[in-house]
Amino acid sequence: MTDEKTTASSTSDKHKQRMQKLKDKVDARIDNATEERGLLIVITGNGKGKSTSGFGTVARAVGHGLNAAVAQFIKGTWACGERKLLENAGVKFSVMGTGFTWNTQDKEKDITAAKQVWLKCKELLSDPTLDLVLLDEMTYMLSYKYLDLDEVIDTLNNRPKHQHVIITGRACHRAIIDLADTVSEIQSIKHAFDSGIKAQKGIDW
Repeated sequence: MTDEKTTASSTSDKHKQRMQKLKDKVDARIDNATEERGLLIVITGNGKGKSTSGFGTVARAVGHGLNAAVAQFIKGTWACGERKLLENAGVKFSVMGTGFTWNTQDKEKDITAAKQVWLKCKELLSDPTLDLVLLDEMTYMLSYKYLDLDEVIDTLNNRPKHQHVIITGRACHRAIIDLADTVSEIQSIKHAFDSGIKAQKGIDW
């Protein structure tokens, strides 16, 4: 019994030592992180959850009393559960409204719609009262060359210093990734749609 207690005590001590070393490293990183400014966050990749993550951060920000706004590209014709919820919390939305480009099949119409939303984005990205702006599915607008990349980068660089921006969508342009502070890539392992299961309200939109 004594040997078992000694072994258990030794194991416990070693665990405490490991956790203390880990805590010291984490505390040191926290102490070294002294800069405070608005972040540019990119959520890209082929997996499900990019917009969901962006909207989740908007909800978090609003919960902390921050002011947020959302610009939506691509998915504008879909009913949006997040929009219904967040508009009631005072979040302003600017929506492209044309839906998926493979549905419209009208490039000029899509470009015009994208530029109209981008004009609103420029207002949001120059508004010092906004703490967070979500540019949902914006990566496609740059991939398709519907928007001017240099203008987008210039606008992002000249936004209010405290303002956070989240950009979502597949195949984010390398220049935007290089500019970003935080980049997450969501990979697809499995997707229900690939097995013939339709998109479902409250889960997929």
